[in-house]
Amino acid sequence: MVSRVIPVEPFDLVIFGGTGDLARRKILPGLFRRFCAGQMPKNSRIIGAARADMDAAAYQAFVGEAISEFGGARTCEDGTLQEFLAQISYQTVDIRGDNGWDMLKADLSGDGRVEAFYFSVGPSLFGDIAERLHRFGMATPDTRIVVEKPFGRDLDTAKALNATLATHFEEGQIYRIDHYLGKETVQNLMAVRFGNVLFEPLWNSQYIDHIQITVAETVGVGGRGEYYDKSGAMRDMVQNHLMQLLCLIAMEPPAKFDPDSVRDEKLKVIRALEPVELHHMVRGQYEADGDEPDYRTAVNDPRSRTESFVAIKAHVSNWRWAGTPIYLRTGKNLVARSSEIAVVFKPLAHSIFSTGEADLPSNVLAIQLQPNEGITMNVTIKEPGPGGMRLVDVPLDMTFAEALGEEGGDPPDAYERLIMDVIRGNQTLFMRGDEVEAAWAWTDPIIEGWQARHDVPKPYEPGSSGPTDSDQLMIRDNRKWREIKV
Repeated sequence: MVSRVIPVEPFDLVIFGGTGDLARRKILPGLFRRFCAGQMPKNSRIIGAARADMDAAAYQAFVGEAISEFGGARTCEDGTLQEFLAQISYQTVDIRGDNGWDMLKADLSGDGRVEAFYFSVGPSLFGDIAERLHRFGMATPDTRIVVEKPFGRDLDTAKALNATLATHFEEGQIYRIDHYLGKETVQNLMAVRFGNVLFEPLWNSQYIDHIQITVAETVGVGGRGEYYDKSGAMRDMVQNHLMQLLCLIAMEPPAKFDPDSVRDEKLKVIRALEPVELHHMVRGQYEADGDEPDYRTAVNDPRSRTESFVAIKAHVSNWRWAGTPIYLRTGKNLVARSSEIAVVFKPLAHSIFSTGEADLPSNVLAIQLQPNEGITMNVTIKEPGPGGMRLVDVPLDMTFAEALGEEGGDPPDAYERLIMDVIRGNQTLFMRGDEVEAAWAWTDPIIEGWQARHDVPKPYEPGSSGPTDSDQLMIRDNRKWREIKV
């Protein structure tokens, strides 16, 4: 099967923070790959905007180096990179001042095409950029802005940020980006669930025992220590990435596949989440490992109580999920880098097979988000060969790599897809303001409870699966975590 590439209309994309790490690693290489694929028209334009004083040639050299380092295995024909770089310019802009904004406006095409502004900067600068885009005449009813997380650090700051953006832009112009939602397998989850009669009738507490959502990292806080210690795993991962995955796995079928219908159903899930009880949460901090410092040393605070690991047992209070827990787990310095959603079905009520062994294993639908995207389902079959009915548990592979060819085995990066969705004006995979606020309304009491109790995170060994207390969280329910593996 040949993947179809549908070009977008010509556009101007301004990247504030155009010399930053996100632009270098993700945004610019992603745009280049879309250009190579024929999705980005050759008369589109990319304008870097930052404090650094450089001209267009110097910025084009910067972009070329970024593509060389982070462009990945997909390459273009000879000369294509130069064609791409020819579409790139740069403007030195003082985000908190007035210098450079007139030049930026003059650099836009101004021919009625889509104009998008990517806020690849800290949230404290969002308001300054929004205000100046408005004041210098670059905010039109068709303008689109892309904002990165964190969307505040609690409910109050999220409301303030939303209010600031709403002063200058309508909700339909604001694209709050969460790259997890751009992953191919996350969207395949919706297709598999809502596009096949096989799954949706079973997608409820009558047939599903529990769900596990795991996002594990092998790295520590690294150079992000100062930022991370002010956030922790709860703010950095659970409130956004894991919350969005929970919504997609638990939401009701939307009336139709359009942005507001999908986001309405996600919002209902967040608002249906029960408050989390104390004994349904585990926090952890990683210890030292050889030459690698422990968490507190890495963040330069010997008394830090910020978590680098968190596990939560959550409940969605509605008819579909009554009695079916959803376990969330994320942490740094764990045994493997892996992001997975596992839907564990209930065991057979009665087995006709006399195997002489323990109960047959439950069927598990596993959605692997990284590093190797794919979907598998464990099913029980007869082991080949003579000698009776011997049963074995095997994975049914639904990764689709062979069926979909090159694009199926090597799908576009999440940022590639999401930026193209911005240009198309499709907000389905972006968070709405009320979603963000509802997520903080659920998260804030958990964090406030930890702080009020002066809760101290449990230590855990680097290269493990987290604190042993997180295992007990499952053992008490006569369940166990799935192994974290690549």
